[in-house]
Amino acid sequence: MLTAVLFWLFGVSAVVFGFLVFRLDSMARVTFALLASFVFVACEVLLLGLSYLGVVIVLMMVMEMVIMAVFMIMYMMNPAGLMPMAMYHNKPGAMSVSLGTFAVLATGTFLVDWPESRGSRPSDTTKSLGESLMGPQMLTMMVLGLVLFATIVATVVLATNRGRYDRFGDDLRARPDDPVPGGVRR
Repeated sequence: MLTAVLFWLFGVSAVVFGFLVFRLDSMARVTFALLASFVFVACEVLLLGLSYLGVVIVLMMVMEMVIMAVFMIMYMMNPAGLMPMAMYHNKPGAMSVSLGTFAVLATGTFLVDWPESRGSRPSDTTKSLGESLMGPQMLTMMVLGLVLFATIVATVVLATNRGRYDRFGDDLRARPDDPVPGGVRR
């Protein structure tokens, strides 16, 4: 009973936040609405008993959306991505296409003759899923993920020649003396 209630709660929430992506009027708000939608989808995956995949979805989407928000706020013309804007053009056409697509896909889930489960459930669903997705390349993909993460960290560290305390010097109680013009001076 609780699982069914959570299933519908997470499903409806994912759709509502997905809809808000096209209704909100700032890039920052849209980013976090999209993040909420993905997190609710990950909760659905967790309900299906695929805990590893659900956690990976949450971790990936949180990092992706936070990075997206930071870069949008840094590079958008409007301050902090909070100025009003539209996520789509031709609003009536876009709305009718998206609602029609949703209706067709939702109807399809009820009309499809879903197959019955055959065989027994594997003892380790995470391992079974990993093997079916990656095959013999699972170790390669795990190492690649660590290498990509190390590359991101190294890129961020090497991107600036200034350290964390360059503005303050050795005496952290003194007023900041920023060696690069344009910094915050108080």
